[in-house]
Order: sequence, then C-alpha cells, then structure tokens
Amino acid sequence: MVGGLKNVVVLGGSYVGLGAVKELTAALPKTHRVLLVEPHSHFHHLFAFPRFAILPNHEHKAFIPYSGAFASASDPSQHAVIRAKAISLTADHVVLDRDWQGSNKVPFEYVVVTTGTRLPAPGSMEHDEKPLSIDYFKTYQQGVKNAKAIVIVGGGAVGVQMATDLKEIYPEKSVTLVHSRDRLMPLYHPKMDQIIRDRFTELGVNVLTGTRAVVPSGGFPNDGTDFELELKDGRKVPTDLVITATGQIPNNQFLKTLDPSPDSSLTNPANGFIKVLPTLQFKDPKYPKFFAAGDIADSGAHKAARPGMGQARVVSDNILALIAGGKPSEEINVTPPAIHLTLGLTKNMIFRNPDTKSGATEPVITMRDDGEADMGIGRVWERRGVKVNKSEDYHL
Repeated sequence: MVGGLKNVVVLGGSYVGLGAVKELTAALPKTHRVLLVEPHSHFHHLFAFPRFAILPNHEHKAFIPYSGAFASASDPSQHAVIRAKAISLTADHVVLDRDWQGSNKVPFEYVVVTTGTRLPAPGSMEHDEKPLSIDYFKTYQQGVKNAKAIVIVGGGAVGVQMATDLKEIYPEKSVTLVHSRDRLMPLYHPKMDQIIRDRFTELGVNVLTGTRAVVPSGGFPNDGTDFELELKDGRKVPTDLVITATGQIPNNQFLKTLDPSPDSSLTNPANGFIKVLPTLQFKDPKYPKFFAAGDIADSGAHKAARPGMGQARVVSDNILALIAGGKPSEEINVTPPAIHLTLGLTKNMIFRNPDTKSGATEPVITMRDDGEADMGIGRVWERRGVKVNKSEDYHL
C-alpha cells in the first residue's frame, strides 16, 4: 500500500456511497485512507432522471463531478476516486476491470458495498461518460416530444413522477399508467394511492391497475410506430411510446467469486440483496470486515437515500471501532417508509407512513407547491462539494 496507508474501499459512488465517504474521511485516523471505486465519470443525481428525461435543457446538470467527494477530509489528497468497475472480491482485495497504479487488484482492510440497484432506462444510465448520458437524455426527450400516446409501465415513484410531469409539460398527449397492483405505490399507507389518483384525475392521466403489460420478446418498438400494448387481462392500449418504470435489480454480480461459509449464502435468494447484521456487517461470519449499506443491503430498511445516510454513519462508526481494537456496537434504526414525491413541476408532497411502534395509525402528509423545474439542482451540486458560479459550470 502506497505510503503504508491502509485502505478502506467503498464500492459505489451514489448517495449512500458518498455518505459513507464523507463520514469516514472526517474521522479516520491518519493510518487509513478511503478509496472510492466507481465506474461513472460523474455522480448521477438519479432523483432528477425521470424529469430530465422529459424536460429539455437541464440534462447536463444531473451529472456532478466527483471533485468534492473528499471535502470533509482534513487532507483530501490522502484519499482517491478510482474510476473503475469492481468485477470480483476476495477476502482482502477487490479486482477491477482496469489497472489502477499498475495493478487491477486493490488491497483493503475494510470494504463497504454501496453498489445499489439498477433501474430500467431512463431511471438509470447505461453509459459511464457524462457526454454520452447527456446525448441519451436529449434523444429520449425528442422521442417523448414526438409521441402522441405514452404508456408508463410501473406505478412506483418513477412512474408516478413521470406521468405527472408528462401531463404538465405536454397536456395534449395521452398518458396512461399501467400497474400490476391494485394500489399505486403499495409500500405506503392507502392514503398515498388516493392522493396520487386525485392528482392523476386533475391532470388527465389514465390509470389501469391490477393488470400487467405483456412485454414482446423483442421489447417494445419505441421507434415512433403506432401499436397496441397488450395487457394480461386482454385489454389493449394504443400507444407509440412505452416507458418502463419497473423493478430494481441489485448490483451484486461481483460477489459471485466470494465464497460464503458452509451452508450459507451472501445474498438473500429471494431478492439478491446482501444479508447483513444490524451493524451492517455481512451476516456471514467469515467476513467481519465487510459492510453493506443502502439499497444493496437486505437490512429491512426502506430503500431510499435518507435512511441510507443513517446507515452510512453506522458503517463509519463500526469501522472506526474495529480500527481502534473494539467491537462494532452501532446498529441501524429501521423507521417507517417516507418519501418526497413530485406530482408535477411544482406540486410535491412529503409522505411518512404511520409510526406504528409509537401507536400512530395515520400517515404524516405535507402537501407543497414550491417545486422548481430543475428540482433545485444547484443546491445538489453544492452538497456534493461543487460550487456553481455560472451556468457553464454545469458542464464540468
């Protein structure tokens, strides 16, 4: 290890990964450094993707340089971002898809897995480079603009947000949302479903619930051709553009070469997420210096950025305890699911499920009408440690 420093490797530079980096770099002893392994050239502000796939002229703002990743460190130069993809793990090093400092193997004392999940485009990007991702968004926006009848498959947050944005930006278009469950966003209290349906009625979004779309073997055409989307219940919906907004696929492929303990598995076979203890260490006792946080962790917590930030603090505290020769004692606090959901360009709501542990039976709902077209992206850049002084800075 260069200079005798011991490595704490963080795999994945999205919200929770950068949260872990911030916590660790602010508190690690001088004997240790953080190495952030991330294939993207820029931080992807995923919360803006659904809107920027529809609304032009902001797409370049969704990709933020990693130059401020170590702003909380006393010596930022001690740490590094490794622009690479992790392809496998061993007990003491990560194997990359390219060389870094003369080798594709990076040794570590601790590893923090925050690789999250993948969503269908445009919920996430297929490209690692900012210019290619910007071009993708511009092409997608043009396809949306040209379409006459749009069907969104999936009634989660991405589908709901895209449906409401579409009808505000293009009120003349037909927009239909298809969802397999009877309730939209069923993780939440039933009042969430009613609020969304009322907003859909106000905007003119068609809703078909309790049925699934039939996906053609070659995928949906999406080349501007008119066709009929077939549903499992036999109904057909005329359309010329289908937006897929379903499912999260865990980014766990690099774990396949890591041997679990006998009669054990590293991931939950039911969902592919990493089994963890309340300390966020891997549940497999063979790997006490391996941690997982955020969406990739099978922690029982709601998969969102805010609870992920709390998990980043738990991971950092427990790694610091181990470095000091102690035992991990910090555990995650699983709170009721909550979300800040946009319902159009300005309308939005903060929704928190009832805290049944404290006896609550009703959700906490705050309706707001203070949204911004670019979703306050400048403040996001500043939180990422990159100050924007002029509009050209968004092209960094």
